[in-house]
Amino acid sequence: MHARAVAATTTALLGAAALLLPASGALAHEVAERPRVIAHRGASAYAPENTLAAVDRAERMGIDWVENDVQRTEDGQLVVIHDDSLRRTTDAEEVFPERAPWKVRDFTAAEIARLDAGSWFGPVYAGARVPTLEQYVRRVEHNHQKLLLEIKNPELYPGIERQTLKLLGNEGWLDRRHLTGRLVVQSFSADSIRTVHDLKPGVTTGFLGTPPVAELPGYATFTDQINPSYASVSRGYVAAVQALTGPHDRRLHVFTWTVDDASTALRAAGYGVDGVITNRPDVVRGALRGW
Repeated sequence: MHARAVAATTTALLGAAALLLPASGALAHEVAERPRVIAHRGASAYAPENTLAAVDRAERMGIDWVENDVQRTEDGQLVVIHDDSLRRTTDAEEVFPERAPWKVRDFTAAEIARLDAGSWFGPVYAGARVPTLEQYVRRVEHNHQKLLLEIKNPELYPGIERQTLKLLGNEGWLDRRHLTGRLVVQSFSADSIRTVHDLKPGVTTGFLGTPPVAELPGYATFTDQINPSYASVSRGYVAAVQALTGPHDRRLHVFTWTVDDASTALRAAGYGVDGVITNRPDVVRGALRGW
């Protein structure tokens, strides 16, 4: 059924959703499938997060999906980095000692390209760089991987949704092949995800968070996924999300984060989630192999 048709009854779903789902048929089969394994910021337990090295490490592990974070430089270039400050994952404090607090938006792309984004993780990664989004998607494409792209801190970067979509289009990521199974754009900002959906309705979108069950039908008008932290999720909540139909006339999916050990991965799979976002994709994949 469509999200709009269930608004009056959604509040009852949290406790009863498991009973409401059909015992057989396409939906039941889909829920029972093994969850996808998504490498969080690449295989970030084994290589510096959000670098091309982390993408490649995931590829060598045989992991199809990688997740990243996108922000914008002072001169308007999109770069892949999680924090809004360069301090934790680069040597910006040493290279530019007078420019605290080293915010991404206060540096040009050329300045950021000078920074070492690997030594903090280990000497073998010395010299790794903060990739531009263009460099990143080209590496993902080269590796035949799929991308869960997070628009980070969109309130800091007006228009970043349109800019991100334009770059993805220029790189060939908005064709049918990518839109039907290789790309999801997500954010903690509902407004940002709504903007992505309005600008390019064909893009699969995800909202990061755990909206109240009563509010889920509203989210289902513009997002295809509800992606909560593992600590906030339950079997009933997953079932309530999956009982709704999203903007592409498919049931909503749930990717949960961040799960790094086998026992938690198995519990998440038992909840019926569709994907598990992890820093240790090999561990999670191994745990779910017999699922």
